[in-house]
Amino acid sequence: MGPLDGEVILVTGGTGLVGKAVQEIIAQDPPKGETWVFIGSKDADLTSYEETKALFERVKPTQIIHLAAFVGGLFANMKYKVEFWRKNILMQDNIMVLSKEYGVKKLVSCLSTCIFPDKTTYPIDETMIHLGPPHSSNEGYAYAKRLVDVQNRMYNEQYGCNFTSVVPTNIFGKHDNFNLDQGHVVPNLIHKCYIAQRDGTPFTAWGSGKPLRQFIYNLDLARLMIWVLREYKEADPIILSVGEEDEVPISDVVHMIADSMGFMGEIIFDKTKADGQYKKTASNLKLRAYLPDFKFTPMATAIRETTAWFKENYDTARK
Repeated sequence: MGPLDGEVILVTGGTGLVGKAVQEIIAQDPPKGETWVFIGSKDADLTSYEETKALFERVKPTQIIHLAAFVGGLFANMKYKVEFWRKNILMQDNIMVLSKEYGVKKLVSCLSTCIFPDKTTYPIDETMIHLGPPHSSNEGYAYAKRLVDVQNRMYNEQYGCNFTSVVPTNIFGKHDNFNLDQGHVVPNLIHKCYIAQRDGTPFTAWGSGKPLRQFIYNLDLARLMIWVLREYKEADPIILSVGEEDEVPISDVVHMIADSMGFMGEIIFDKTKADGQYKKTASNLKLRAYLPDFKFTPMATAIRETTAWFKENYDTARK
């Protein structure tokens, strides 16, 4: 690949849940004068400075959405804290130092609500990231990701770099990881419902179904991330989420999935399994101050589109 004309937007983690959604939104209305380059872990090891520099040399990005991260489920986070810390620190440091060196005009990195303090008040907002330790189970990942915010601010103050970060709530959608052990709640339940329907067995959800969560459809998140890239000028992070009023109990999600799949069998909530935190409410007031009229896809519609995609792509979906 030779040097590209015009704006070149590099998306790391471009083959994952959010990266694929950004690809889909850009493909719907390709912007003139922009080239979008989506890369996955096979294209470059971002923990290696040399490989990351070679990527920058090849692509010559003018803007970056940095989605790549070393992530995993609860037990992996507990077992490999050093790896979660180190790999994420190396990735984000390489991306930032080279973004400065290559004169990248805008860098948007992706954080997670799990980096917030374990003991906190709700709703959580952007000012609360550093107000106490995260839950000890994921401290390697959480502290590494918190430092993205610190680094953004330092690069902005010292060099005037336009680096910022976003904090999405629970993301789901097409191209998710539907693994029964490691998948997050929505893809996990979709896969369970699929198997229950196929085998004529009950659809069993773990826990009481009472905990509340805010979910964001990956296509909505993609639209918002593109807006952040183009319009959002602050170095401080911004939470990308539906509002508190759109928080839903897990039991509603279970029934939406069953309805969308036409599942007519028995639904069981296994109360011998832990519920986890009752709520993790995040405030989207900052987002609404900027975009009061942004329309989120209704949860039932997003679930319907995701289950349809999973059924169509069952053989190749990550699971």
